[in-house]
Amino acid sequence: MNHSTAHQASVSPPPQLLVVGTGAVGGYYGAQLAKAGATVSTVHRSDYAVIRERGIQIDGLQGSSLFRPAHVLQQVEIQEQAPDYILVALKVLEEIDTASIIRPAVGKKTVILLLQNGIETEQRIADAFPDNEILSGLAFVCLSRTAPGRIAHSCYGHLAIGRYPRGESQAAHQLAALFEQSGTACVVSDDIGLERWKKLVWNAAFNPLSVLSRATTAEILANPAASHLVEQVMREVCRIAEAAGYRLPDGIVEKNLAATRKMKPYKTSMLLDYLSGRSMEVEAILGNVVRAADRCGIAAPHLQSLYGALSLLARPASTAENQ
Repeated sequence: MNHSTAHQASVSPPPQLLVVGTGAVGGYYGAQLAKAGATVSTVHRSDYAVIRERGIQIDGLQGSSLFRPAHVLQQVEIQEQAPDYILVALKVLEEIDTASIIRPAVGKKTVILLLQNGIETEQRIADAFPDNEILSGLAFVCLSRTAPGRIAHSCYGHLAIGRYPRGESQAAHQLAALFEQSGTACVVSDDIGLERWKKLVWNAAFNPLSVLSRATTAEILANPAASHLVEQVMREVCRIAEAAGYRLPDGIVEKNLAATRKMKPYKTSMLLDYLSGRSMEVEAILGNVVRAADRCGIAAPHLQSLYGALSLLARPASTAENQ
C-alpha cells in the first residue's frame, strides 16, 4: 500500500446529516455543517420546489452565501444509508408528532439532535427512541426566513448542545467540532437542562410581549413599563428554575437585558409566527414553565398572565417549519 492509499484509508467519510424542519434555524445550521464538510440533506414542505431548484440563500453578517443541500426531500423517507445525525428544528407544537415524522430515517446508530425552544420538551423523543442517543441543543441566534429559500442572519449564532438528560458524549463533541470548524461557536454542556432554563429567561419574556405589543425588542426596552415587566418575568423564571433544581447564574437577568439593548431591533420568532398566521410555541415556552411553577409551589403571576393572554391568541398552524 503506498502512502497516499494509506492516508485515504485512515480518513473517515464525512458525517451524513439530515435536517428536518428546514426553516430559518434548520436551514442556517445545516448550511454551517455543510461548510465544515458534512454531507447535509434537508426536508421541506412549503419551500421544496424553490430550494430544489435554487438552494438556500443566506444573507449573513459576513455577506451572502448559497447552501445547496446534498438531497432535497419533501418528507422524511427511509435512507439507503441511515444518517449519522438527524437535526430536528421543527417547532414544538401539539399538532406536530416529531417522532412519527423522523422515524423512517432513524437508524440503529443515528444520533438525534433536538434544536428547539422551550423546557422539558425532549422526553417524548427519548421515549420513542430508547436505543438512540438524544442530544438537546439551543441556538442563541437572530434568524428570520424572509422569503422561500431565503434566510436573514442578523445577530449572534452560537450553540450549546449536550446529551439528554445529562452528560457529555463523543457524538456531542464530534458535532460541536464540526460547528466550530464552520465558524460557529458551540459549547458541549454536561447539563443541557440548565442551559435550556438559561435561554428561557430571555424567551419567556420577549417572545410573548413582542406578540402582544407587535413590538421589536428595542421598542419593548424603550418603554419603561414594558422593560420593568420583562425584568419581573425573567426573575420569575429564575425562581422557578431554582425550585426545579437548576440554579441560574447570579446576574443573568442584568446580562440578558444589557445584551438585548446592544442588539439590533429584532422581531422575535414568536412574533413572526403570529404575523404569518402560524402556530406559536406557547406551550413549550410558557405552558411548561407555568406547569413547573405549579409543581414546585412557586407563584408566577406574570408568567401566568402572559400564558393566559397568549393562549387566546394561539391559532392553527399553516406550517411548522420556520423557527
